[in-house]
Amino acid sequence: MKSIAIIGASGYTGAQITSLIYADANLTIQGLYVSENSLDKGKPLSELYPVYSHISSCLSPLSTEAKELIVDQADAVVLATDHNVSLHLAAWFYEQGLAVFDLSGAYRFADKAQYPKWYGFEHDYPDVLSNAVYGLAEWNSAEIADSKMIAVPGCYPTASLTALKPLAPLLTSTLPVINAVSGVTGAGRKAQLQTSFCEVSLTPYGVLGHRHQPEIATQLGQEVIFTPHLGNFKRGILATITVQLAPGTTESDIAKAYSFYDNAPLVTVKHDQFPKVDDVVNTPNCHLGWKFDPKTGYLVVASVIDNLMKGAASQAHQCIKIHFKY
Repeated sequence: MKSIAIIGASGYTGAQITSLIYADANLTIQGLYVSENSLDKGKPLSELYPVYSHISSCLSPLSTEAKELIVDQADAVVLATDHNVSLHLAAWFYEQGLAVFDLSGAYRFADKAQYPKWYGFEHDYPDVLSNAVYGLAEWNSAEIADSKMIAVPGCYPTASLTALKPLAPLLTSTLPVINAVSGVTGAGRKAQLQTSFCEVSLTPYGVLGHRHQPEIATQLGQEVIFTPHLGNFKRGILATITVQLAPGTTESDIAKAYSFYDNAPLVTVKHDQFPKVDDVVNTPNCHLGWKFDPKTGYLVVASVIDNLMKGAASQAHQCIKIHFKY
């Protein structure tokens, strides 16, 4: 049985992965941690989230002593923390020999030059970064199994890349257009007026400048146009993607491309039948639906995931299972 420490356990994603690890008979929770100045330290997780009343663990401050205890007792650490925090914690725990599953963006780009532009910091740990693998579970399982530094993908990239990567050999130079809508939990638990449920009205944001655009483009190997939207619902992502395919492409070619997922139990693909967010909320699944116009060569594919699950916590859990080979 592997012991997992969860840092940032008071947030939506941290609490979600805590529940998944708690329910996994092959794993045990070494401890739940928050920052030393967090107002939540000392509180039971169930006080913040009554839905987890069966989990009795309290939130401990991440002191120096706590970090040393994690190194002594845990096999791995999950970081559900801000990018600037994960940057340093991931490197420190990795250097102590623990497997690190980082849900932030601090290790998603192999090119350190990307970080000042998209995350606002210089990457101080090039050696650790060079060993990081991108944790898109259905595509990078061999790398996830071999590395102790796993950068769990963003929620929008997970929905988009799951839809697009099988099509890569069929794409033209015309940029795929991704329009995606996320529930407000994607903005995190911290109170902000613009993400208050009562203030949210369906709107685009980060237009032609969102940090998930280069993440998608890097992993796809092609530039994309990505426009995220904030919706007035709690959780889930719907990405509707329009792509032009190579001349001569047939529906059979597309079906063959998507047969990549025939042995992927968490991904469901349907032709000419489009999914909705409610199909996947509170599940680790991704549902894809597609329709092709042979006259124009354009394909529309819709991808739905739960942003807190397949877009974060359950994909991290997938990576943990792949890494520890069970």
